[in-house]
Amino acid sequence: MEWVTNPEAWVALATLTALEIVLGVDNIIFISILAGRLPEAQRARARTLGLAFAAGTRVLLLLSIAWVMSLTQPLFTALGRPVSGRDLILLGGGLFLLWKSVHEIHTSIEGAPHEDLPKGAPASLLSAVAQIAVLDIVFSLDSVITAVGLVDDVPVMIIAILLAVGVMIFAARPIGEFVDRHPTIKMLALSFLVLVGVALVAEGWGFHIPKGYIYFSMAFATAVELLNLKLRKHRRA
Repeated sequence: MEWVTNPEAWVALATLTALEIVLGVDNIIFISILAGRLPEAQRARARTLGLAFAAGTRVLLLLSIAWVMSLTQPLFTALGRPVSGRDLILLGGGLFLLWKSVHEIHTSIEGAPHEDLPKGAPASLLSAVAQIAVLDIVFSLDSVITAVGLVDDVPVMIIAILLAVGVMIFAARPIGEFVDRHPTIKMLALSFLVLVGVALVAEGWGFHIPKGYIYFSMAFATAVELLNLKLRKHRRA
């Protein structure tokens, strides 16, 4: 508990919490889109379960830091470059995110109504939570590696992650409802997930894309779309 009286630990806690919230934006978008395909009565439960999985996965990975760090050790060589366990997770998660995002874009363009989905289709609570859990592992790995690189005290890391997830719980519902009300925002969010999927695949194959570029482009595109929404609202008035 020495970190409690250490001012540097509190600064690190604030910094890491802010970073974890930013890193959680992708997770919130993914959860909001999947929850939006569920019946109204199940959406809040899906968001809560998804974020609970996110928190649990991050804490469990933090408590097994030695194992997480071992994931960076090469397992085999492919096409002349070493491939680690982390690379495989990023590649698999990126490909899954690309498939899911493109599938959702196709569904939105085709205009298939949710109520016409047959029983057992992907728009079920169990299926949605399972898909959220799969992506939580990928997003959590990125989050935990960031935490380990920034802070030395495990309690500080855990508190920062729990605080960030707490903020995400409050933000998930308004973000999800906003996305549901505006189809163009949903399409923009899905495009962001495609971008994140490409970045994960690139990272898994050894091509690092600075996250600052990704988040700046996402913020800029969001600002432009919000201006478009305001303009359309002004024209309808």
